[in-house]
Amino acid sequence: MKICKGLVVALFATSMCALPDQTEFAADTETVEGIVSALYEVISGEKGQLRDWGRFRNLFLPEGRLIGTAHQPDGSTAYRVLSPDDYIAGSGKWVEENGFFELEIHRIAQDYGSLVHVWSTYEARRSAADPAPFMRGINSIQLLHDGRRWWIVQILWLSESARNPLPEHFLPPK
Repeated sequence: MKICKGLVVALFATSMCALPDQTEFAADTETVEGIVSALYEVISGEKGQLRDWGRFRNLFLPEGRLIGTAHQPDGSTAYRVLSPDDYIAGSGKWVEENGFFELEIHRIAQDYGSLVHVWSTYEARRSAADPAPFMRGINSIQLLHDGRRWWIVQILWLSESARNPLPEHFLPPK
């Protein structure tokens, strides 16, 4: 089967999505450090503190996804795929009413051209004053640089459990 290289390139180029130009939160998206820090900052806050959901939305591609996973008692893994708006609708009120702080404690980043994959180990607390986390886990964050800024393409996460403790290489060095 002969493939016309020009046709393949043309089909790919016409299927590309144009990305919106967001400048309100430009500092959040200039660097990998900035976008990951902004992600944790925007979802974190004390009980009763409203979150800036416009800032949250600005971090993601329009087609961006958040995928929460959890191990089930039968050994399977359940997942839920959300858009940023789905996340806000499902978790926004809860984090504001109950307090929620997610803090990155370790990061491993791997890059290739305009792509970066961040393994971000986190601890979660209900208040910044809590002495110990109630939950830990790993966020797998895929980022894309479009030549102007970084975008979150997807976040896939799994919380630590007795069955699935955090591996040493995903924890801060001792």
